[in-house]
Amino acid sequence: MIKFGPSGNGENFYAAGYKHTTQAAGYCRGLGLDCYEYSFGRGVNLSESKAVEIGAAFKDAGIEISVHAPYFINFANPDDEAVEKSYNYVLASAACLKLLGGERVVFHPATQGKATREDAVAKTADRLKILRDYIYLNHLENFKFCPETMGKSAQIGTLEEIVDFCKIDSCYVPAVDFGHINAREQGSLKTVNDYKNRLEYMIAELGYERVKNFHVHFSKIMYGGKGEIKHLTFEDKLYGPEFGPLATALKELKLEPYIICESSGTQAEDAAEMKRIYNSVDT
Repeated sequence: MIKFGPSGNGENFYAAGYKHTTQAAGYCRGLGLDCYEYSFGRGVNLSESKAVEIGAAFKDAGIEISVHAPYFINFANPDDEAVEKSYNYVLASAACLKLLGGERVVFHPATQGKATREDAVAKTADRLKILRDYIYLNHLENFKFCPETMGKSAQIGTLEEIVDFCKIDSCYVPAVDFGHINAREQGSLKTVNDYKNRLEYMIAELGYERVKNFHVHFSKIMYGGKGEIKHLTFEDKLYGPEFGPLATALKELKLEPYIICESSGTQAEDAAEMKRIYNSVDT
């Protein structure tokens, strides 16, 4: 089944007097949501006992949970010692995810830096093969590791690059941030066909079963000449992208992804709006 939920806790959550992520499970359930993404953006610093407590709250609420690994992962880093930290960030995120009771780890692949695009992508792919080996050595192959499409031109993570990375092993599942794609490509996502073309490309390259329940991030994003500038809310009418055409494309292709909203401060409410839009689509 398709699932909708927020990344972290928004402004209304705290305005209502809630303080702890354990309370986010009931908050999401109250909005009719199905999933939630816990971010380790600044580091994996959640205690085992707290992770178990959060996981139990979400299990009781019937809300699936995923995690986002730290933002400073860079598998194109020329320094092998620095890359060891990136491996550890992903593996530590997965270890915590296990305690939380989830199954998806989202991570940013790399930044191009001073290397050529070709060299940076090749180095990232080589490191993802090593990460794959670590995943199997640590008996984590039953989890889904989701490299994410990125919003800035200097970042590694076009849709084509992410799809190629996912060909390395079945433990890799695409995390497609449509706001990032739209920002990187200067407003490219407008029609149902704009979305279908990208979804059909993924299916052709990876197969329907690999893509059916892929991971999605969605928000409207302000962009400039180099891509992403900042996340917005669904109130924005200038930048987009709009969710309606994607909802239609997903229904027409019978895809049921795990959709996380990353709106700025209204992520839970906008996730509920996406679910409403999706349920209103008649194909």
